[in-house]
Amino acid sequence: MYLTAPRIDETPVARPASRPDPAFRAEVRRGLAQPQKAIPARWFYDMRGSQLFEAITQVPEYYPTRTETALLQAHCPAVAERIGTEATVVEFGSGSSIKTRILLKTLPRATYVPIDICGEFLDEACTALRDLFPAMPIVPVEANFMEPVHLPLPRESADRPMLGFFPGSTIGNLTPDAAVDLLRSMRGTLGEGAYLLIGIDRVKAPERLVSAYDDAGGVTALFNLNLLQRINRELGGSIPVGEFRHVARWNPVASRIEMHLEARRAVSFEVDGQSFRMERGETIHTENCHKYRPGEMRVLLAAAGWHELEHWTDAQGDFSLILAKTDGARQEP
Repeated sequence: MYLTAPRIDETPVARPASRPDPAFRAEVRRGLAQPQKAIPARWFYDMRGSQLFEAITQVPEYYPTRTETALLQAHCPAVAERIGTEATVVEFGSGSSIKTRILLKTLPRATYVPIDICGEFLDEACTALRDLFPAMPIVPVEANFMEPVHLPLPRESADRPMLGFFPGSTIGNLTPDAAVDLLRSMRGTLGEGAYLLIGIDRVKAPERLVSAYDDAGGVTALFNLNLLQRINRELGGSIPVGEFRHVARWNPVASRIEMHLEARRAVSFEVDGQSFRMERGETIHTENCHKYRPGEMRVLLAAAGWHELEHWTDAQGDFSLILAKTDGARQEP
């Protein structure tokens, strides 16, 4: 069952938000000024973008969410058996989704520490999880997890095993070099001797990959185009949204799906008082989704100081769930 998506409003909006995010403004202005225009994927997720992403996870073509969910249901008990039920679970990018709940149900005596840069979303997620796990200590941390984060742990949690949780193949949104940097940052946050449970999508037939990011129902197209609506709404933009189309393409050299917004004709518009022009066929690059082979996953983790303990996949070999560990005694980041 898909969320109902309204028709894209093609009327330019020249009404800036009262308090646009300064980082959003800076990255949009900088990204649209580049020869290959690009906007970081994190700006997809306003309220409407978040709703549309949830709808994407339900479309028939989008296999990652249901496949990873099944892997977590099957193998989280083995994770709990290995590390013990009193672990401190640190989720990078907080969530109240079914994936988080699956893991926490197998660790009833755990402490849960969600990290997210958005305090409002963090509070909402923690409220929902406290209702589900009233006896579980939940310690939210508002921070950018791309850098090592100090964790204000309760005294009773300080010496328990540390388990990082990073589902959703979000690591694939980063270039391999940036992914290694993030994995090193996670190691700094969690300390030596910590564990990491991570989901990573696998390389497969290009037609299946493109279909997953360009579904027949057009939900991913709405998700991508919503970024332009957000720019118009929050930054006083005049982008003619109806003159852009969603494009998903497989880049075999970089082993990634790329999402773009392509101009159907030459267009001129303003954003935050700055003028821009795009020719017909020119694109705004909005997202990368890197795909890995099992050996490449091990190399990626090893480059950041993690070694693989368990590697689970589904019957079709579509997706990987990996439990990794660092070496040595845990230290403060």
